[in-house]
Amino acid sequence: MRAMVLETPRPAEEEPLQVRDIPEPAPGPGEIRVRVRVCGVCHTDLHIVQGELPMHKLPVVPGHQVVGVVDALGAGARGFKEGDRAGVIWLHSTDGSCEYCRRGSENLCVSAKFTGYDVNGGYSEAVVVPADFAYPISKTFSDESAAPLLCAGVIGYRSLKLSGASKSDRLGLYGFGASAHIVLQLARHMGCEVYVFTRAAAHRELAMKLGAAWVGDAKDRPPHELDAAIVFAPAGPIVLDALRVLRKGGTVALAGITMTPIPEMDYSLIYGERIVRSVANSTRQDARELLELAAEVPVRTAVTLYPLEEANRALADMKHSRIEGAGVLRIG
Repeated sequence: MRAMVLETPRPAEEEPLQVRDIPEPAPGPGEIRVRVRVCGVCHTDLHIVQGELPMHKLPVVPGHQVVGVVDALGAGARGFKEGDRAGVIWLHSTDGSCEYCRRGSENLCVSAKFTGYDVNGGYSEAVVVPADFAYPISKTFSDESAAPLLCAGVIGYRSLKLSGASKSDRLGLYGFGASAHIVLQLARHMGCEVYVFTRAAAHRELAMKLGAAWVGDAKDRPPHELDAAIVFAPAGPIVLDALRVLRKGGTVALAGITMTPIPEMDYSLIYGERIVRSVANSTRQDARELLELAAEVPVRTAVTLYPLEEANRALADMKHSRIEGAGVLRIG
């Protein structure tokens, strides 16, 4: 099958992915094979191909926002049948027995495996995944519009929950890519007033179209203090910008898997019981809840489509904020 394979990490502009013919995977016990139709392009993919995360597997096929059709089932696989549409997310599997899994924090599992990182992902014509870690996709969404929900949506939803934002709160979103444009809609549905901090003119325009109450730059002071904030941009100094406009007792949630160093700060920025917390992966329950809520809203995802062979261009465009909404590779 065709796949875009990472053999040597390097900057996205240097085309780190190569088109390769690799063996088609066969589902093992409890697994399903998904014939990939589309796969979203995520900042985590960018960090992987550029070597900004420790490499777990090389060569590797990136991609973890997969929408496709089940075309084979391994022995004992339940919950799907051939012909069903299925989604695959970042969390590929957990051990189910470590202390984190036992207390309901499977996103922190010490033996977790991740799609497109520990196992080959969706920049290919087919993937295999444990049936318990795949998700039915509502008919509300086309393949292309569903793909960003499977990571940008899921991690954004978890970030929103951990930010503590609730009805009538003022929520700040720092960075406005694939995840933030979904979270804005979820937060508006909850009854939040949303302030968006981003430099790109196209991103500001999209934020206003989706119902942002105000848009500005990270250094700007919004009309009111924030009750909560989510930092999507992987830039440590922005954490301080968010704290400067956060009310006492508020939370800044950091949604990225990696971030540049957070600068030394004056204690007054965090005094007043302000909280800074990271968001690490997501659980299967997060994914189920997000997909249900997204269909209820319903969430509208802005997508830019690329053919599979142009995955390098998609990653470079995302790196330089040239994508409005989310990038999605069309495979099937």
